[in-house]
Amino acid sequence: MTTFAACGCRLALTASLLFALALSLAGCGTRPGSIALVPVEASVPGAKLVTVYVATDRERLGPSDGKPDAGFGSGRARDLAYAEFTISIPPGHESGRVEWFERQPGPDKSFATVRRRPLTEAEFRNGLATRVAKASPASVEGKPGEVAVFVHGYNYSLQEGLFRLAQLTSDSGGGTVPVLFSWPSEAAVTGYVADRDAVTFSRDHLVKLLSTVHEVPGVRKTTLIGHSMGGWLVVESLRQLRLLKHDPVLAGLDVVLAAPDIDVDVFRTQMETLGSMKRPLMILVSQDDRALAVSSRVAGGRPRIGAIDVQDPRSLEIARRFDLRIVDISTLSASDRLNHDRFVAFASVYASTADVAGEPNGLRQAGAYVFNAAGAAIASPFTLVGGALAGR
Repeated sequence: MTTFAACGCRLALTASLLFALALSLAGCGTRPGSIALVPVEASVPGAKLVTVYVATDRERLGPSDGKPDAGFGSGRARDLAYAEFTISIPPGHESGRVEWFERQPGPDKSFATVRRRPLTEAEFRNGLATRVAKASPASVEGKPGEVAVFVHGYNYSLQEGLFRLAQLTSDSGGGTVPVLFSWPSEAAVTGYVADRDAVTFSRDHLVKLLSTVHEVPGVRKTTLIGHSMGGWLVVESLRQLRLLKHDPVLAGLDVVLAAPDIDVDVFRTQMETLGSMKRPLMILVSQDDRALAVSSRVAGGRPRIGAIDVQDPRSLEIARRFDLRIVDISTLSASDRLNHDRFVAFASVYASTADVAGEPNGLRQAGAYVFNAAGAAIASPFTLVGGALAGR
């Protein structure tokens, strides 16, 4: 009886926390339905077109309401499906925002799909090879072909991940070929536990995607971005690649974990197996991230790696031991009420401060850093905390 009562209390606490999270998200706009994936025929002068490749293990939905395609849902498919989308970004686009439509997509005011094409795996490979060659032609600097793989977080639909990646690509100036890996999130605030299971389900599929991209001719570097719960999926997949001894795949990756929803102790054990990367793994953290605070409370008060304090000497110890770049981005503005999406603003600054090697000055080495928003216009808007790790 005592055990049952305690269990019921924990369930009630979890439910109340998720309800509080739902209230925090209220007012953020209507969630876009699968109509966002249906191409529109209209085009407007000044709109910017961004082509995004998609790999997903979501289950494809059947016809709905007389429509031939209802997109992808939260069901789990056994194999990856591939597609190519061209997204129109409106002329009045504001950096950092995804301008969603209210009823119907309209390229004059909102993001809209203007082209969609399902792909076989072979077509996906060939398409990437062609795009990489066009995006990064040979130059005197010998800049390699670059791909960016984005792994979304908890409570995301495929269309939300797709439009977010199109926005990130546009605002950062392009130059890389964007690929979305969309795992079968429930796309619901109450789906936290189901999403935890879904990212576990998707580990092998992300490993396959990363291996496939590595094999594409012309690809020399892949930037892998994992947001929130997607960060856990990314690190688990990296760990699996190490266990499989796929070191060449790991060597071609530049990994960014944005507000990762990972238990600190779990992260340590993951890194014990993964070890150092060729390019030090970067972690973007904020102590006032309310989404991670809720996740921590749901987990019994266990701290999340995405909310650690870079001023704490233990943070520098983690950076030193596992060869990490830990960057506090708390000074950046967030577009949500949870302070959970600051990585969107960071992406633009990261691109604007990158040198010819593709990295901001002073941020190549492992260490703990604080982003200095007041210095965003200068060459290196990062303040060192506790010293970088020399010899890297």
